Amino acid sequence: MSIRSSSQVALLCLAFAPALAGAATPTGLHCGQLFDSRSGEVLGAHTVLVRDGKVAGVTAGHEAVAGAEVVDLGGHTCTPGWTDLHVHLGGQSSENSYSEGFRLDDVDYAYRSVGYAEKTLMAGFTSVRDLGGEVAPHLRDAINRGLVDGPRIWAAGKSIATTGGHADPTNGYNSTLSHLLGPPGPTEGVINSVDDARQAVRQRYKEGSDVIKITATGGVLSYAKSGDAPQFTVDEVAAVVQTAKDYGYRVAAHAHGEEGMRRAVEAGVTSIEHGTYMSDEVMALMKRKGTWYIPTIHAGRFVADKAKIDGYFPEVVRPKAARIGALIQQTAARAYEAGVPMAFGTDMGVGPHGDNAREFLYLVEAGIPAAKALQMATIDAAKVLGVDDQGVIAAGQRADIVAVPGNPVEDIAAVLAVDFVMKDGVVYRRPGDARAAP
Repeated sequence: MSIRSSSQVALLCLAFAPALAGAATPTGLHCGQLFDSRSGEVLGAHTVLVRDGKVAGVTAGHEAVAGAEVVDLGGHTCTPGWTDLHVHLGGQSSENSYSEGFRLDDVDYAYRSVGYAEKTLMAGFTSVRDLGGEVAPHLRDAINRGLVDGPRIWAAGKSIATTGGHADPTNGYNSTLSHLLGPPGPTEGVINSVDDARQAVRQRYKEGSDVIKITATGGVLSYAKSGDAPQFTVDEVAAVVQTAKDYGYRVAAHAHGEEGMRRAVEAGVTSIEHGTYMSDEVMALMKRKGTWYIPTIHAGRFVADKAKIDGYFPEVVRPKAARIGALIQQTAARAYEAGVPMAFGTDMGVGPHGDNAREFLYLVEAGIPAAKALQMATIDAAKVLGVDDQGVIAAGQRADIVAVPGNPVEDIAAVLAVDFVMKDGVVYRRPGDARAAP
């Protein structure tokens, strides 16, 4: 973190003045405290100078910045913008979710996603990885063009599954409908061979995905009995990973069961999502391979709670939700103690969009220090994405900055009270705004 004296700040202001004369007005943030994501420490008062979407300087104390619009964030802690590595912006769980798949058009999901994206951004999440949903690449493009407000999106597009597996889009269809539509194949993200695996990845490339997502085991909310059985052969997973590497993609693997996780980690996936039945052996393997673990505790707790409500889930889903959902927080605690690389993700879309920050509280409940939980959503998340220009408040980084009242390292509940959000140097939320929090 760059710390300068008052005289150095004055020189910094003079140095910036000529360049700023013909540029957009810079912004100076007077932060009461600043979270250094590299050290995990909360530093004292700092001034952050933002220009042209980047952090131009970080100085100790509250100093005047020539020609800048100053935002007073005294009494707040500024942190790098948060990243949620597992969301589904194209939908949100409800008691009607399963029937809506037969009644709604893609455009209905697209319109809904606009509101979900805005809620996510206003909750402090300036970047997300959307792991499965055909709406996401289009939403990403609309946000990038400034048409709608939302986080920066790394979009997987359609998840890759096996026949009958989690993310087979025809699960639960009756025989007449299945006969009319025919069996889905690699274009629809369903594979049954090494060649299919390669074609499915190439199809995602054709469609403009940023990352590949596979469903290495059964899932909780799919209309199928198993929530943990392995659903890819070793060769199939390896073909996905190798083909993804050819296109510069990283691979995220949804996995609840031990064997499916082991196959995915051995094949070289970047991350394991959920990881419910992660064994000590798999944890050791992940440490050796450098595989990241994204726990998604929020989703586990959400589905476990909803499983208690008659009719919320189909009966084939309800036992899985009750059994698997309740275990994820325990697995996260064990993984942290074992030293498995971990980063932040919620599986939001299972729970309500905009509630993403509650994951921080669940991580701390699991025994993970608050500072580490914040690192998981900042500098660690950037490593999972493979980027080096975000996750830290430092000169040259993206100006993605969030501020919360008080000190979230001392009281993690402060993350639920975000009242300043900046993404790429644009202020979307500031203290006193009438724009309601999600």
